[in-house]
Amino acid sequence: MNKLMGLLLLVISHSSIAGDAIYTSFFSNKAVGGYDTVAYFTEGKPVEGVKSFKTEYKGAEWYFSSQKNLDLFIAQPEKYEPQYGGFCAWAVAAKNDRAPGDPKQWKIVNNKLYLNYDKDIKQLWETDIPGFIKTADQNWPTLLNK
Repeated sequence: MNKLMGLLLLVISHSSIAGDAIYTSFFSNKAVGGYDTVAYFTEGKPVEGVKSFKTEYKGAEWYFSSQKNLDLFIAQPEKYEPQYGGFCAWAVAAKNDRAPGDPKQWKIVNNKLYLNYDKDIKQLWETDIPGFIKTADQNWPTLLNK
């Protein structure tokens, strides 16, 4: 029974990632794990959003820490949404695949927000950010359409 549950979880969790433009976990429809994507740019750190300031965009729920940040996002979502839909930037580049992005493992490069899977992967990504971005930009359209 445990093997069957494990297989079912694997299939379900894969289907929650495959084909989605924005990474959300299986148990939630929150983009960026519920963190305020505008705050990365305005406060320079991850800030958790709240239910009272949320919107829907690209099939996901986006949470913000203030009405001001919500309004900024609504006016220009492409400016504040993470690259590659919030999936791990390194995985999109190096593996030509999707992996969850951790909202606490982030970096802004050329006014664009990038997330990575974990601290170790972020450090690996930082060894060649321009190269990884170039490759990920080429890989993403194909991954987006899978």
